[in-house]
Amino acid sequence: MMKIGELAKQTGLAASRIRFYERVGLLKTVTRNANGYRAYPREAVTVLRLITTAQKAGFSLDELKTLLPSDLASWDHSSLLSALQQKIRDIEELEIKLAESKKQLLEIEAEIKAKPDDMNCSDNAKRVLSQFGLSASTEITEITESTAKKKS
Repeated sequence: MMKIGELAKQTGLAASRIRFYERVGLLKTVTRNANGYRAYPREAVTVLRLITTAQKAGFSLDELKTLLPSDLASWDHSSLLSALQQKIRDIEELEIKLAESKKQLLEIEAEIKAKPDDMNCSDNAKRVLSQFGLSASTEITEITESTAKKKS
């Protein structure tokens, strides 16, 4: 068993983060000593590394709550495998969307760079927007409405 300071040192997490994971029910292997101090088994290091790795891969805390067993020996293999496969599909879909967005931005960038020397920026913006099927007023309206929605 180890105290929170040692666990923090071994995992690189702040003690407050470890207490947070305990509070939200992700770190379940904690016991309290008679003096009220938390005591963590060695497997808490593994659990915390799993949590941080899974978060980096895009798993939410709620998803992790359903996946992490109360002890590592009772892990549901099929549920874990299913969740991992779904997260992989989610990432692949996001990659496709990001690639499409990048392609569109590169096209817009190329058009902006192709500004004729005798054209001012305002006219160039209208020219670029028209090539993508938008008018300057439509684009300004969309941006304004989007900004207004975010503020409310």
